[in-house]
Amino acid sequence: MPGIAYVRHDATAPPVKGVRIIAHVCDDLGGWGKDFVLALSRRRPEPEAAYRAWHRDRAANDFALGAVRFVQVERYVWVADMIGRRGTRTGSKGVPVRYEAIDRALGAVADRARELGASVHMPRLGCGLAGGSWSRVEPLIEERLVRQGIPVTVYDHGK
Repeated sequence: MPGIAYVRHDATAPPVKGVRIIAHVCDDLGGWGKDFVLALSRRRPEPEAAYRAWHRDRAANDFALGAVRFVQVERYVWVADMIGRRGTRTGSKGVPVRYEAIDRALGAVADRARELGASVHMPRLGCGLAGGSWSRVEPLIEERLVRQGIPVTVYDHGK
């Protein structure tokens, strides 16, 4: 069974054929943030609009840590907005990343990937502004996706 493929490329535009899910981590405050999501918004405005509406209407939906909203942005491309950060800043309660929320969200991504026959593409989830450790996130991806036979590519900055 192949493992995670690591490449230097733009994660907002996976250079492969077939159905693709671009997964990334969002905060639970409704702030779209910086870094990867800004690059995503420059290419595709739909995920940000859907995330903001999801947060705005959170009293009537599932918006919470561990939840995922899937947004179709092209015929064969979906974006998975995964709520995996508590807030946006490191403080007395530690870094914003919530590994258990990312784990739960990855389970939903795996379900959708199997349903669509999709590959999954992502930056290093939770390891930028969220302050997470890749050594803790990588095993979650391997367990939830790779061991289920779902092709996964992790994109590092640059081309």
